[in-house]
Amino acid sequence: MTAPADSLPDLVSLKVDLDGHVAEVTLLGPAKGNAMGPDFWRELPLVFAALDADPRVRAIVLTGSGAHFSYGLDLPAMMGGWAPMLAGDALAGPRTDFHREVRRLQESVSSIAECRKPVIAAVSGWCIGGGVDVISAADVRLASADAKFSVREVKVAIVADLGSLQRLATIVGEGHVRELALTGKDVDAARAEKIGLVNDVYPDQETLLVEARKLAADIAANPPLVVQGTKQVLAANTERQVAEGLRYVAAWNSAFLPSKDLAEAVQAFMERRAPEFKGE
Repeated sequence: MTAPADSLPDLVSLKVDLDGHVAEVTLLGPAKGNAMGPDFWRELPLVFAALDADPRVRAIVLTGSGAHFSYGLDLPAMMGGWAPMLAGDALAGPRTDFHREVRRLQESVSSIAECRKPVIAAVSGWCIGGGVDVISAADVRLASADAKFSVREVKVAIVADLGSLQRLATIVGEGHVRELALTGKDVDAARAEKIGLVNDVYPDQETLLVEARKLAADIAANPPLVVQGTKQVLAANTERQVAEGLRYVAAWNSAFLPSKDLAEAVQAFMERRAPEFKGE
């Protein structure tokens, strides 16, 4: 049996607070901009499994500490362990290991979608790459006026593989998700609201959190089993398509992600320069 939220072990990348029937999960980093490193991917499913199992919790607010929601994947922290799997001459063994790793990260993000308690993502500042994967798995997204969003994986020679390509189409529509994913462009809060990525935009982070907590409280005031049933019935509309898409992209990246362009993207990132891609 999963432990209740207040008996979780000491967390490094997340903080959980409980106020009545509303839980608040805050990204802590520890990297700059709440970048998502090994601790995050390990702790996220533990936290959402605990919140799912805790009968006191009826709704969840998910937000970031500091000025930003998340800069996305912590590349320096993650790439070291992935290097042998992504080598250009990697054979079946390392690629199988990488496929298993992608599926593990996918399951971590999916723990948000699979949690029976509705999740409201409250986004301030930057929400990049993996951050968009995470908020795509939430039920409702709200933003402050300074929020900026980017499905940026294409700019670092990666096919986004943790859920945004599978979930965003039902949120913003096929045309918008293609534009976001193929360009890697930045989208401000006003544009995000216009295309339906977020439901509402508030003037600042403080107001955003107040309103997110109010919305969570409104949800928590309803019959909990009916709320959970409503979320599960809504999920049934798309869960098979999402699951199939996640399996497909995990296999795709296991086969095709290792490339000279990926190595160039990582090197350019470390050297703080523009990459030069050659399609190799």
